[in-house]
Order: sequence, then C-alpha cells, then structure tokens
Amino acid sequence: MHIIADLRETGVSILLVEQNARAALQVADHGYVLETGEVAFEGTSASLSVNPRVAESYLGLRNRKPETTAPGKNA
Repeated sequence: MHIIADLRETGVSILLVEQNARAALQVADHGYVLETGEVAFEGTSASLSVNPRVAESYLGLRNRKPETTAPGKNA
C-alpha cells in the first residue's frame, strides 16, 4: 500500500480494487462498497469508515457503547 500512497501523492488517479477494506480506506479519498455486484455504499473514505454498517460488515468493528465508568467501579 505504500507504493499506492506514494503514487497518490503525485496526483495520479488510481482505481484500486481491494478486498481489505481497512487498507483501501487508508489510502483512498473516495470509495464504493459493492454487495452482490451493486453499489451499496459510496462516499469519502472518512464517511465510509464511520458508517455503522460498513464498519461492522467490512471493517470488523461492532457498534459499542463507550463505558462511562471503569469496570468494577461504581459511578
């Protein structure tokens, strides 16, 4: 991915087809997520990274509520 990032910095446009969504979003300005051959999501890499469905389905992240107190501590 370093070579792709270096090329991107020179202004070259790149069409990247990548199964590793996390890696692709790190170097992309804009992305498309395909499901069964159809565009399911599209947007900037930043917006796709925080989209709950994209995060859970393609980035392996679950939507978790942040803890407000340390485990085992009373508020």
